[in-house]
Amino acid sequence: MKKLIPISIAILFIAVIILFVMQCNVSKECAAPAGKAETPAIRADGTDLTIAYINTDTLLLNYQLSRDLNEELLKKQEDARTNLNQEARAFESEMQEFQRKLENNGFLSRDRAEREQQRLINREQELKDLNAKLSNELMVRQQEISSQLLDSITIYLKEMNLDKDYDLILSTTVGGTILHAKDGLNITGEVLDALNNRYKKKK
Repeated sequence: MKKLIPISIAILFIAVIILFVMQCNVSKECAAPAGKAETPAIRADGTDLTIAYINTDTLLLNYQLSRDLNEELLKKQEDARTNLNQEARAFESEMQEFQRKLENNGFLSRDRAEREQQRLINREQELKDLNAKLSNELMVRQQEISSQLLDSITIYLKEMNLDKDYDLILSTTVGGTILHAKDGLNITGEVLDALNNRYKKKK
């Protein structure tokens, strides 16, 4: 019987969520004229881009909303596994009882034995269907959580950027695409503190 798919800290899948391009310049373009090697770092008017980045591993591990949603998902997974295991144990007992009766000629007729066998076959299919249903419910909830976290983070970044006016806010993970940057470009701590403060006020 297939096991439930592992979810645990699967919400880290949204570590690629924020490749977040915002307000580049008056023309809304972040590219310099074609053919210039410095294009990725310069606006069309020749001025430098203002860039920051967020480490989403750190953000999601320490954002209280992410922690709470992850805890909820883990509990849902544990409940689903417990429910499925109970049903599986009951089915196993029924199978053992059927085998015992079959070996000891405990059925009054062959027809009765065949009907019980068919019932167990149907029961096994019900368990497979239950496993698929519970797994699907967990995946759907995981997607909902990912979407909720994405909305929470990007909505805050839009509000924050009204004052900060970054041209680009990038997302990275440990060992991700940003291997080195000046200290001032990492705004993870600032964003994390603000998100946690907002979440605390809403609770």
